[in-house]
Amino acid sequence: MKYGEINQHNSLDIKYLSPATGGIFYCSNNKYSLIVSTFGVITLIIIKLSLMATWALDANHSEVTFKVKHLVISSITGKFKSFEGTVESDKEDFTDARIQFSADVNSIDTGNEQRDGHLKSPDFFDAANNPKIHFESTGITKKGSDFQVHGNLTIRGVTKPVELLADFGGIQKDFYGNTVAGFEISGKINRKEYGLHWSAVTETGGIVVGDDVKLSVNAEIVKKG
Repeated sequence: MKYGEINQHNSLDIKYLSPATGGIFYCSNNKYSLIVSTFGVITLIIIKLSLMATWALDANHSEVTFKVKHLVISSITGKFKSFEGTVESDKEDFTDARIQFSADVNSIDTGNEQRDGHLKSPDFFDAANNPKIHFESTGITKKGSDFQVHGNLTIRGVTKPVELLADFGGIQKDFYGNTVAGFEISGKINRKEYGLHWSAVTETGGIVVGDDVKLSVNAEIVKKG
């Protein structure tokens, strides 16, 4: 870290004040400011990380679905029945949240076994070699009660940046006293950008499967600590 440089670590602003041996730093957030040594900065970061709340996705009260055009005139809806995710945040409005999510490709379900088998094949997801879909957030922007979630989505070994819209439903206590937060998340991707290139045309020139895929996640996350 260079003299005068400011680095933000989990909402903690750290400015290097002195190039002297050991280093002197000015640390601040929206509540506190202090000057500490290198050892103090390390200690503060450790404390900051330990105070971050961890939330786990409740698969029993969540769903992950997608929708794609069929023959241009209608849509096919599918879902992933097996998935997991975590959210780490120390702010009540989740604007500093770090999100990790993955879905099991072999759990795909469109209501048709033959179609599901085709989707798992090398023509589409190639589940044998790419069993997981993964998302990791890189930043969050709050707009009213909504959030714009920026992150990297990995499908079939291809990682692309995406933007998702998240509608925050609020926070409640469940029957067992757990703190639960709810979100409705939506987005759209082009499947061919992720290597899902299979396509076919009917005798009349209709496209069997559209390129754009609409994503939808209804998520309940439970606070773990």
